[in-house]
Amino acid sequence: MSPSETKPAEGFEELLEYLKRSRGFDFTAYKRSSLERRVQKRMQDAAIDNYADYGDYLEAHPQEFTQLFNTILINVTSFFRDVQVWDYLRSDVIPRMLELRDGQSAIRVWSAGCSSGEEAYSLSMLLADALGPEQFRERVKVYATDVDEEALSQGRLASYSEHDVSAVPEPLVNRYFERSNGRYVFNRELRRSVIFGRHDLILDPPISRVSLLVCRNTLMYFNAEVQQRILERFHFGLHDGGFLLLGKAEMLLTRSSAFAAVDLKRRIFSKLFRTYSRNGVAMAAPRGKEEREGVSSAERLRELALQTDPTAQIVVDQTRTIVAVNERARLTFGLAAADIGRPLQDLEISYRPAELRSLIEQAFGGRHVITAKDVEWLTPAAERIYFDVLVIPLIDQSQQLLGAKILFRDVSGYRRLEDDLKSSHQALETANEELQSTNEELETTNEELQSTVEELETTNEELQSTNEELETMNEELQSTNEELQTANEQLRQSGDELNRANAFFENVLGSFHGGLAVVDAELRVQAWNSKAEDLWGLRSGEVQGKHLMNLDIGLPVELLRAPLRQCLSGESSFERLTIPATNRRGRPIDVEVSCTPFALGDNPTWGAILTMEDKASQSAISSKH
Repeated sequence: MSPSETKPAEGFEELLEYLKRSRGFDFTAYKRSSLERRVQKRMQDAAIDNYADYGDYLEAHPQEFTQLFNTILINVTSFFRDVQVWDYLRSDVIPRMLELRDGQSAIRVWSAGCSSGEEAYSLSMLLADALGPEQFRERVKVYATDVDEEALSQGRLASYSEHDVSAVPEPLVNRYFERSNGRYVFNRELRRSVIFGRHDLILDPPISRVSLLVCRNTLMYFNAEVQQRILERFHFGLHDGGFLLLGKAEMLLTRSSAFAAVDLKRRIFSKLFRTYSRNGVAMAAPRGKEEREGVSSAERLRELALQTDPTAQIVVDQTRTIVAVNERARLTFGLAAADIGRPLQDLEISYRPAELRSLIEQAFGGRHVITAKDVEWLTPAAERIYFDVLVIPLIDQSQQLLGAKILFRDVSGYRRLEDDLKSSHQALETANEELQSTNEELETTNEELQSTVEELETTNEELQSTNEELETMNEELQSTNEELQTANEQLRQSGDELNRANAFFENVLGSFHGGLAVVDAELRVQAWNSKAEDLWGLRSGEVQGKHLMNLDIGLPVELLRAPLRQCLSGESSFERLTIPATNRRGRPIDVEVSCTPFALGDNPTWGAILTMEDKASQSAISSKH
């Protein structure tokens, strides 16, 4: 690859790092092809052709951040989008979900990536229909989250146009919306059960105890590793048996052990039930008399035991505040004595090497030991270490939860032994293959079949990736189409206004009894009414833009040059002049001509209005009156 081809990629990564550093948005987990396409769209709008200059432009124009984030975070949503999916939710999923919750239990629903709220309010309407408004208000909480603050603000208003609610069935519109100033506002009583908040699916812990989680066409913007991580958090957040709804371009092939397909075509899944071991819960025993008398010595002994333990340990209380850290944990993870008393979430150890916050939530919720195996940690010396992380809830004799102890057991030695054992097994298998010459043909056939299966799996993954790309492009095209429709509507309105103005002008010109001509300061004809056409025999199209003095009509226009100049100079309008002329039929007539200055905008002498009337015709009209 040539240097000219590598520079844009390098510049793009630097731009992403600048966005993360300056505004806290980390887009590194997003698919590069979609992300670059959206950023380049903003660069084209700003007439900038390289990433470095665009970074400088962002620094100089802070308002551009909003435009950029709105472009990257495509907010394409609507009420009851994909009607078949919502019909299935209404008829099948919601009744099954309610069966899992007894008549008094709270029901928590999460709309992740909710954009401007249409999806969250669609869920609310279905649940309100299923439970009744009163039960809905008492039992249901709908959590609507997104990373786009502007979209969340719009969702909190719960106010939509007539076009926005066009997809909502009319009975639901009548039941759940109120008309206000030409807008449709969602029912205020039910609105209190919908909670909007900013939530980053990559960084923030999931909302827990959820019965239904809807995340449509959001995962497809992330790479496969981040999708896997988010799905693990979704699994933790859902009740056992809870339902997960994804977008039509998203699959769960890699999470078959955690979710079961309810309706694969509509991308609806349910969380599989899991059983957990309950042994190993730490219980705080009551102190005896001897312990109370020697508490100072015992406390020192316990402190020394904790500090000298070869296993890295951290103790947190019920509020997730660090209470104790032993020496091994300090040396391994770079912690300090000053970190004691700080919230765990403020430290890097809370999410690296393992997501401790979710593990603690699981341990506290189930009151049993939670284990994360083979967690990888890269030391500052670039040494790769593996831990089994155990979170042990600490419970006193009265069953009160006091906190948790977190152990980091170094299993690097076992991991190396496992790797050696795998290598030995591979060598043994190779030897067996060489000895089993009689099975050589069968083995070759099996390998070919396995290769074919792998190729099919690779092809399937490529097709899925292509499908996600197409879905993303479809979202972008839909967004662009809506912008074009808005622009077309504005142009149509402007055209209607122009047509009305032209018609009005034509009517004004046609209402004069005599001939009328409008000339500019250079005596070029700008308007010519129908009476002037009838008087001199020249149509409007034949005279417009031509010099008045060059017109071949029966009126001796040279006699008007001086009076017109006087009128255009702004001195005054000249009195009516009677000039002998010849009309279009060749008859001699006396024409009464007058001139009035014509102002346009701030220019009082832009042009002049010239009226020409046949005195004989004028006398005839006067006699009739």
